[in-house]
Amino acid sequence: MDLTGSAFVIGASGIGKACALAFARYGVRAIVVADLTIEAASAVAEECKYLATNPDFLAETVAIDVTKEESVHEAITYAHRIFGRIDYAVNSAGVGVQLANEIAEASVSEFEQMFKVNVTGTFLVTRALSTIMKTQDAVLVDEAVPARGVARGSIVNLGSASGFVATPGMVQYTAAKHAVNGVTKNAALDNAKHGIRVNSVCPSWVDTPMIRKAMDDIPELGEMIQKAVPLGRIALAEEVADAVMFLSSPRASYATGCNIILDGGYHSCCPCLMGPGGFDTPEVDREYRHMVPGITVM
Repeated sequence: MDLTGSAFVIGASGIGKACALAFARYGVRAIVVADLTIEAASAVAEECKYLATNPDFLAETVAIDVTKEESVHEAITYAHRIFGRIDYAVNSAGVGVQLANEIAEASVSEFEQMFKVNVTGTFLVTRALSTIMKTQDAVLVDEAVPARGVARGSIVNLGSASGFVATPGMVQYTAAKHAVNGVTKNAALDNAKHGIRVNSVCPSWVDTPMIRKAMDDIPELGEMIQKAVPLGRIALAEEVADAVMFLSSPRASYATGCNIILDGGYHSCCPCLMGPGGFDTPEVDREYRHMVPGITVM
């Protein structure tokens, strides 16, 4: 994949980490890893240096709080200043449900916090990146094929399969992830004329530290996911990163406003989880449903 520019990745664990490492392996010249915890970002940056295939590779880090406009602006401005441009940006910051409840008992404070991080955060990051990328020179997407046009940058947001369907007890997460897809689509329309592509990748269950903890706490979880997903397994964070790399690359030069589902075929099934043997059963009950939302946290 022809990824030779500069990357900016928010998120130093799970999918965010996998994306940063993939950019390094695919040959970017530079990367800035951003995270709420600078130590986590620094650890990933060091791994990127080890895996980098570009001999001139550089890696930097910056702290970011996606819920704060000033923090977002400062982090993105910093990344642009030190490397001159941001060609590929990935926002994988997000939180999962802490307390699953039917809507009559749903927490207002958690609903607001979910939107603050997952939706307002996505908006602030996408807005700041759009502002910066518009100032960059437009470059040919592929010098060998001028018909692919010119571009100023690519933005990929991490959504969720919950942005397309609803899950009982998860109104805050379902609503937030639908909104992430909406922000992505609108940003794609607004930015198309500027040569900035905006897309989202929407996974379901992904093998991240959070889901591993859930599997340790609830032994039945892994088996139930295998039964629910047609491909019969959980996704690897690296598989999500592969989709992000594609969307960031010139190979996706005609893709913008896309919300790509990565769920092993789950969304193509009938709602088999909500019945005998599914998630909402006496054997699993609310404890299991409590753990489900966190699986797709980036």
